[in-house]
Amino acid sequence: MRVAVVAGPDPGHAFPAIALCRRFLDAGDQPMLFTGARWLDDAKKAGITAQRLKGLAPRVEDDDMDAGRRIHERAAYISTELLPDLSATLPELVVSDILTAGGGLAAERLDVPWVELSPHPLYAPSKALPPIGSGLAPGEGIGGRLRDNLMRAATGRSIRQGLAQRSRARVGVGLPELDPGPSARLIATLPALEVPRPDWPAEAHVIGPLHWEPTEAVLELPPGAAPLVMVAPSTAFTGAVGMVEATLAGLADADVRVAVSTLDPPPADLPAWATAGLGRQDELLTHAAVVVCGAGHGLLSKALLAGVPVVAVPGGGDQWELANRAARQGSAVIVRPLSAEAVRAAVLEVLGDPRFAAAAAHAAATANDVDDPVAVCRKVLAG
Repeated sequence: MRVAVVAGPDPGHAFPAIALCRRFLDAGDQPMLFTGARWLDDAKKAGITAQRLKGLAPRVEDDDMDAGRRIHERAAYISTELLPDLSATLPELVVSDILTAGGGLAAERLDVPWVELSPHPLYAPSKALPPIGSGLAPGEGIGGRLRDNLMRAATGRSIRQGLAQRSRARVGVGLPELDPGPSARLIATLPALEVPRPDWPAEAHVIGPLHWEPTEAVLELPPGAAPLVMVAPSTAFTGAVGMVEATLAGLADADVRVAVSTLDPPPADLPAWATAGLGRQDELLTHAAVVVCGAGHGLLSKALLAGVPVVAVPGGGDQWELANRAARQGSAVIVRPLSAEAVRAAVLEVLGDPRFAAAAAHAAATANDVDDPVAVCRKVLAG
């Protein structure tokens, strides 16, 4: 199967796309990755054929404050930029990241079936859930259902506006106004982070998290035998600022060690009980007793898959939603607003209560009940 995988350069989307390409390779298929230039060399080192995804640079007319325009108008432009390169690969199937919708539009323009990849839980609206992003559990009783109905009504206008923007973008590149949607949706999360809904789409398949390590280096651990606190600041631009500094300050006199995992240059002047740098997070998690992170899906799901509980310091985007789902599941404590004292209290709470680790282990076990993404894609191609 010749499959093109399209994803933007943000690590939370590029890394799952690379991981999916590896799954295709291991299954004997021929993936071609289109993503940002930053990850091309790494993808090629992983054995993946990769090309730069054109059209990612912001244009003068783009309005990044309007999420609908940012996604749909940019998607139409990216689809036009991608079309010649995509056509040249003769794909039988296209997998397009949910935020890089241009891949799906380009596939449709080529009359090639396509599948949507969501590197997080299903965020489609539901008639039985509060709006995604609120962080709320479904309301109970008459009052709870009324609350959810009112909240869904309040967000309904924005949803309708987004659908209208999508229709205009489609018409602008010669496609029918009505969007038929993908042939399947790959929901790359742990079942433990999903929320039951009566209107689950038939084409949506939970496939488990897709993780890829951008390095083979192993981060050296601080000396000693005290519990290891892993700190992983968010890679998203909406992530909380100052997480590393607050954690180091808060744990200065606690009986712990700290390892900061970061893609960026590590902080200077670290204490002797802390280390920092780029290293394989999967290996680091085998030593960690707790993870302090922004609750972005990549690191949150990686921690839970390793059975490690979390202190979540959510920023913007979907981090508040995910942090609350993990907290309700029992594997996380939320810190907001961020302060050294709050991080210290949360870390000590998680270390002192074995129920958090037990909940994380339970979340990890749910990964046994997922679908195979390669099988889903092959079924789409078979019709």
